[in-house]
Amino acid sequence: MNAQQPILPDFGAPIAVRPGEQAEIELKLLAPQGILEKLREMPVIVQHARNRGVVRRLETIYYDTPEGALFQRGMSLRVRRSGKHFIQTLKLLPDIGRPLARRQWETPVDGMTPDLARLPVAEIGDPLTTLTPDALVPAFATRVRRHARQLDLPDASVEIAFDVGTIEAGTRQEVLSEIELELKSGNAGALFDLGTQLLDAAPLQVGTRSKAERGYALAFDVVQPATKAEPVSITAEHAVDDVIALLGGACWHHLLRNHAVAKEGSDPEGVHQMRIALRRLRTICALFRREIPSPSFEAINSEARWLMRQLGQTRDWDVFATTIVSRVATTTPEVDFGGLRQTIERQRKSSYRSLQAVLDDPRYSRFLLSLGHWVERRRWRNDIDSDALAVLSQPMPALADKILARQQRKVRKRGTHFRQLDTAARHSLRIQLKRLRYAAEFFLPLYTGHAPAKRYVARLARLQKSLGRVCDIASIRGLLGSVRQDDQAALHLAIGTVTGWQARDDIAAAKTLRKKWRRFKATPAFWGR
Repeated sequence: MNAQQPILPDFGAPIAVRPGEQAEIELKLLAPQGILEKLREMPVIVQHARNRGVVRRLETIYYDTPEGALFQRGMSLRVRRSGKHFIQTLKLLPDIGRPLARRQWETPVDGMTPDLARLPVAEIGDPLTTLTPDALVPAFATRVRRHARQLDLPDASVEIAFDVGTIEAGTRQEVLSEIELELKSGNAGALFDLGTQLLDAAPLQVGTRSKAERGYALAFDVVQPATKAEPVSITAEHAVDDVIALLGGACWHHLLRNHAVAKEGSDPEGVHQMRIALRRLRTICALFRREIPSPSFEAINSEARWLMRQLGQTRDWDVFATTIVSRVATTTPEVDFGGLRQTIERQRKSSYRSLQAVLDDPRYSRFLLSLGHWVERRRWRNDIDSDALAVLSQPMPALADKILARQQRKVRKRGTHFRQLDTAARHSLRIQLKRLRYAAEFFLPLYTGHAPAKRYVARLARLQKSLGRVCDIASIRGLLGSVRQDDQAALHLAIGTVTGWQARDDIAAAKTLRKKWRRFKATPAFWGR
C-alpha cells in the first residue's frame, strides 16, 4: 500500500463481551459418515497442528422446561461431562451481522445437573430470572467421540474438532458426523479459508443448525420457523467499509437461518426468505460497486443470481398453491379444484426435490463459504485504487445520500409513461423499486431524526407489493400454461376459473397501481437534508 492510500481499520473487529461471558466464533461442516479419518490427515491440518491432538468422549445433556421456555427465547442450556469434569454452558443465538458468533456463559458444576445459581442470571435475563431449580428437565442428549487439534495458522489460532456420535431423545436417534472450526484468536476469515480447503477434499456441507437445534427437532418434532431479515444497527460513525461488512454479514446470517426450512419444505416462507436474503445481498453489491469498483462484487452477485434462479421455480409453485388457488377456491365454491390442487402439489414436490439437490450440491456450500470469507476478509478492498480505498474509510452518511438519490433517479426513469409499461418493463421497474427499498431500509438508522423517512419507506413498500402482485399474475399465467389438462373437464373448468380471476385481478391491480405510483412520486426524499 502506498503512502497516499488511507489506512483502513483492521477487519474482524472483536466482539464486545462482559466479564464472565464468552463469544464463541464457530463454523460447522457436515461430513458423510466414514470420511473424517481421511480429513484428519490433510496436509493443511498436519502442517499447522501443534501436536497429534486430544481424543475425548463427551456426554452432554440438554435441559429445558417441559414447555421449552429456553428454546423459545433462542437459548440452549447443557451440562457436559469430559472425563471427571462437568461444565454447564448457556448459549444464545448469533448476533446480527456476526453470524459465526454466539454469546455463551460457561461454569463448572458438581455433576450432570445444571446449577443456575452459578450463572449471571440477572444479566442474562428472562426466562432464567423466573425459573426455579426444579423447573428444568432433560430434553435430549448427545454422545460424541471428539478428536480435537489446535492449529496455528498465519493469522489465527483455530481449534478443529472432528465429532462422531449420536443425538438421542428417548428411542429416537440421529447420527452425528461433523467438523467444528472454532476461532481461538485472530481473524475469523481463517475459518473460511480452512473450510474451503476441506471442501476441496470432501463433499462437505455448511452446517446451519447447532447440535441443540437438531436435538430439539428430534425430541419435540420442532419445526424451525422461517426468519425475516432484522435491522442492522449502523450509525453515522460507521465507515463505509464497516457498513458493507455489517450488511453482508446480516445477509449471510439471514440465508443460513432459512436454509433448513427451505430444504425441509416445511414452510413456503423458508424459500421466500432465502430469496429475500439473496436479493438484499445483490442490492449491496449493486449499491457500492460504482464508488468501489471491486471485482469481488460481481463474483458474489453472480453466484447469488445463480442460487436465486434455483429457488425461483419453487417459490412460484408455492405462491400458486398457497395463495392464488386457495383464494379463488374460497370465492367460487361451486367449482371443483381438487384435480388442479393435486397437479400443483405434484409440481411443488418435484420443485422441492430439485431444490434439495441444489442445496446438497458442493457449489452451494462453496458459495456460503465464499460469502463468509468475503465478509470476514473484506475482499471488496482487493484490486481497487486509492480513491476507492479513501471512500471506504469515510463515514457512511454522505455516500448514503448519494446512493439513495441515484437509486431514486433510476426508479423514476424506469417508471416513465407508467400507464404504457408492458410486463417486461414492469418487472424491470419492480427490481429497481426493490433495490431502492432495500437501500432505504439499510440506511434508515442514519435518518432516524427525520420524520419523513419512515413514510417514504412505507409508501415505497406498498408500491412494490402492489407491483409484485401484478408480476405474480404474469408468472402464474405461465405456470397455468404448463399444467397438463388431458381430457378432465373439472381440471379445464378450474384452470379457466383461475385464469378469469387472474384477468380480473390484473385490471383491478392496474388501477390501484397507478394511484400508488402517483402517491410515491409525490413523496419528498428524506435524505440530503
